[in-house]
Amino acid sequence: MSATASGVALGLKANWKQFSLLVLINAFVGGMVGIERTVVPLIGSEEFGVASTTLVVSFIVSFGVVKACANLVSGQLADTWGRKRVLILGWLFGLPVPFIIISAPSWGWIVAANALLGINQGFAWSMTVIMKVDLVGPKSRGLAVGLNEFAGYLAVGVTAFLTGYLASRYGLRPVPIYLGVGYAILGAALSILLVRDTREHVRLELANHPKQASPLSFREIFMLTSFGDRNLFAASQAGLVNNLNDGMSWGLFPLFFVANGLGVERIGILKAVYPAVWGILQVATGPLSDRWGRKGLIVAGMWVQAAGLLLTAMTRDFGWWLLASLLLGLGTAMVYPSLIAAVSDASHPSWRARSLSVYRFWRDLGYAIGALSAGLIADFFGFVAAIGAIAALTFLSGAVVAIAMRETPPASLSPASGDG
Repeated sequence: MSATASGVALGLKANWKQFSLLVLINAFVGGMVGIERTVVPLIGSEEFGVASTTLVVSFIVSFGVVKACANLVSGQLADTWGRKRVLILGWLFGLPVPFIIISAPSWGWIVAANALLGINQGFAWSMTVIMKVDLVGPKSRGLAVGLNEFAGYLAVGVTAFLTGYLASRYGLRPVPIYLGVGYAILGAALSILLVRDTREHVRLELANHPKQASPLSFREIFMLTSFGDRNLFAASQAGLVNNLNDGMSWGLFPLFFVANGLGVERIGILKAVYPAVWGILQVATGPLSDRWGRKGLIVAGMWVQAAGLLLTAMTRDFGWWLLASLLLGLGTAMVYPSLIAAVSDASHPSWRARSLSVYRFWRDLGYAIGALSAGLIADFFGFVAAIGAIAALTFLSGAVVAIAMRETPPASLSPASGDG
C-alpha cells in the first residue's frame, strides 16, 4: 500500500498497533452487552415480578431503537467530528449503565439504562468497525471486520457465562454487574489516552480511488443503502433479520429455558456458547469472505441460523439446546462480517462511513422489532410459536439475499451507483 508524506499507510501490517488496540477496546464494548445476556431478563421476571414477556423484553426494545438511531448519526458525526471523538462520546454514555443496573429500584430504570447502552453501542462499536476498515484499506475488509466482531462477540459470550456463574452463587445483583464497571472504565480510558483518529487513512484511500461526479447527500445515501442498490438492500434486510432473531433469543431464551426447568448457571452456558462461537469463528469467516465472496456465506449463514432456532423450539433437552446454540453461532459468524464487508464493497470511500451507519441502523432496529414481536407472539401463542416464527423469517431473509444480491469480487470493489 502507498503511504503519504506524513507516514500514513493503509494495511494491517502498517497499522497493527492501532488495529490491536481497537480490537481490545471492542472487546470491552461487547462485554457491556454481555453483562445483560443472562441476568437482566431474569431480574425483570424474578426481582421485579414482571409477568408479561412483552414487558420483560422492553429493555431490549429501548436498546435496539436507541442503538439504531445512534448508528444512523454515527457515520455523519464521524465524518464531521472525527472517529475518535465519537468513540469517546460513546463511552461517556456507557459509563453510568452498570451503576444504574446495580441500583435500579424499578424495571423502568433498567429500560432507561438500556437506552444509554444503545447510545454506547451505536457510537463505540460503530467507530471500532469504521476505524478498522479505514486502517486496512480495501483488500482486507473481511479480515478487519472479522477480527472486530470476534473480539466483541467473544466478550459477549465470556461475559454471559461469567454473569451466569456469578449469579448462581451471589444472586442476580450486584456482583455479576461489577464486570460492566471494569469494562466501562477501561474502555473509556484507552479510547481517550491511546486511540488515534483514522481520517487521514480515508484521505489516502480517496486519493487512489475514482472520484465521484458529485457528492451524495445523506438522504441520497440513506435511500441508496436502504432500497436503491440491490446489494445494499439485500445486506440491510439480512442485517435487520439477523439482529431480529438475536433480539428474540436475548429476551426469550432465558425465560423459555427457565420455564423448562433449567437453572441460571446452565442458562449462562447456553447464552455464552452462541456469541462465543459467533465471535471466534469470525476470525475465519471474515477472511473467507475476502477470498470466496460475500453472498454464499450470507445465504448459508441465514439458513443455518434458521435451523438452530427451529431446533431450539422443537426440543426440550440441554444437549439439543447446546447444539442449537452452536448452529446459531456458526450461522451468525458466516453472516455478520460478510454483511459489513459487502456494504463496504458497494460504498464509495467518501460516503462509506455514512452507508455503514445506515446499514447498522436497519440491522440494530432488528433488536427492537425482534424482541417486541417475539414478546407479543409468546404472550398470545407461547414461546415455541414465537421462536418458530422467527426461524421462518430468518430462512426467508436468506432467500431474499440469494435472489437479490449480486456477487461483487472483492478485488474489483466497484462503488455503488444506483441499482447495480
